[in-house]
Amino acid sequence: MRMFGKAGKAAAVAAIAALTLTGCGRSEPSTGGGTEGAGGFEQDASIAVALPQKTSENWVLAEKLFNDGLSEAGFKPDVQFANAGVSEQQNQISAMITKNPKVLIVGAVDGTQLGTQLKQAKDAGATIIAYDRLLLNTENVDYYVAYDNFKVGELQGQALLEGLKAKKPQGPYNIELFAGSPDDANAKVFFDGAMSVLKPKIDDGTLKVLSGQTSFEQAVTQAWKGENAQRRADTLISGSYTTEPLDGVLSPNDLLARSILTSVKAAGKPTPVITGQDSEVESVKSILAGEQYSTINKDTRKLVEHAITMAKDLQAGKELEINDKDSYKNGVKTVPAYLLEPVIVTSANVKTAYVDDPVLGPITK
Repeated sequence: MRMFGKAGKAAAVAAIAALTLTGCGRSEPSTGGGTEGAGGFEQDASIAVALPQKTSENWVLAEKLFNDGLSEAGFKPDVQFANAGVSEQQNQISAMITKNPKVLIVGAVDGTQLGTQLKQAKDAGATIIAYDRLLLNTENVDYYVAYDNFKVGELQGQALLEGLKAKKPQGPYNIELFAGSPDDANAKVFFDGAMSVLKPKIDDGTLKVLSGQTSFEQAVTQAWKGENAQRRADTLISGSYTTEPLDGVLSPNDLLARSILTSVKAAGKPTPVITGQDSEVESVKSILAGEQYSTINKDTRKLVEHAITMAKDLQAGKELEINDKDSYKNGVKTVPAYLLEPVIVTSANVKTAYVDDPVLGPITK
């Protein structure tokens, strides 16, 4: 895997901060220490969990896991989705606060738009944990739990290069770049991680982006909607690839990858090397069928489990486990984080990557 030194990391963080989409650079986890708990609270307290739209299977799974896990721990869970967007999530969090939750776990629709509600929660005595997506431009967030999203992007870039080389040993290769929704703080972190691997190859001519659309702003997919990615792919193919081959596509997640492949098939073009993320069922099947090249496994069970562990430690007044104290600058403060390690999945390891997964395991046997 391609690794960054301190200068590269600093540049990436500065660029994200300048766009008020502050995320993470790479840093090595600390080997110990942490942040003090909140002094403890009653074991049967209310724990509120505000989740965004159901844009992927992992978000849907998180709802069940939070309800079951928090109940098993003796808490009273209040888990809600904001399928109508930012205003609904703002209203939901305000309503949650009236039930006096001791911990508020937030997977934000838009991490920049919850400042008022987070202050209300903090004023009411709640400890606030950002889940999967960093909460931006606010001092009212205590912890962050997520997969290492910059590394996710690095792995996607690495997979694209490896897939292209396996398909055709010598370049140059024609590729196009897709990014996630600009209101999701993770989207630019994924993109920057991937570009840390791909840009040197674009600069030396190994990779050619025939559309010329190489910036995050040009590559975004509003609301992570598959139809938006498919529409853009239609335009790119008809504009730049009527006679030229499209060798590869950087896709930030599985839903968009499948949508882009639909566009490619409709245009009668050969299947490009295409990346993904989330280990969605249809994309795992696609990898087994030799279509989608890769995905990233970010086991939602482990992420929810650690978020619940944080709540349990806070309840007991314990010191929380933190392995990144420095990288997550949200525009106002540095948020102490616990990062989990993502795993790249291709046809080479798809039959072993999900052995313990109750849904994907049987599919890949």
